[in-house]
Amino acid sequence: MNIFKDSLGRSELKQTIAAIRSGTEPVGRLPEGAFHRTLETALVCPKCDASYNLVVGWEWASTRWFEEESRGMVRMLKKAIQMGHAAGHRVTHFETAGVVVKSFVVPEGERVSISAMSGEL
Repeated sequence: MNIFKDSLGRSELKQTIAAIRSGTEPVGRLPEGAFHRTLETALVCPKCDASYNLVVGWEWASTRWFEEESRGMVRMLKKAIQMGHAAGHRVTHFETAGVVVKSFVVPEGERVSISAMSGEL
């Protein structure tokens, strides 16, 4: 777990949210936790129909203050998705812990989607 000290010396857990493009597998590691929860609300690019599912740790997603605590991170992910439109949404996995948004890109030759995998069976 990622535990940090705040300005008063109190320990706090640093939470992470991942946005994974619909129809693709996660490229980076998912947020820490024994179980993950995919949130009901997906983030959609305002310029096209690309959508991203939000994945968080179950423990954090089921807390009372989750909506308030995650609001800033969701806003950052929305901005990253909008900026990714210019690159043709090559980024299939975004992740943030509150300050920086990491993006994970799959090289074009290795891009595998869930729908393409199911067609090969």
